[in-house]
Amino acid sequence: MNVQERIRNQVAADTVVLYMKGMPQSPQCGFSGATVQLLRACGVTDFTAVDVLADPEIRDGIKVYSNWPTVPQLYVSGEFVGGADIVREMYSQGELQKLIDSALA
Repeated sequence: MNVQERIRNQVAADTVVLYMKGMPQSPQCGFSGATVQLLRACGVTDFTAVDVLADPEIRDGIKVYSNWPTVPQLYVSGEFVGGADIVREMYSQGELQKLIDSALA
């Protein structure tokens, strides 16, 4: 299985998937940590986190998969939502909560 197939399977396996640097309990960058906090603020306690620092193939592959140059990257219901800035903006406008509520309903 190539890296794109692995990513496709990861994204499809859970409702909320976050590609990040580190893990939720110990983020390795501020943007990843902030995204985890925003998910928790929306009531998301159970999500799949993929540490891109642990797998260089995933770290490069996720940028190709999404056509997005940075990490973290959030996926909800298999769809790319965005990086830290987009997630923060969606949260401040109430859109992230709506997206998550409808995905988990």
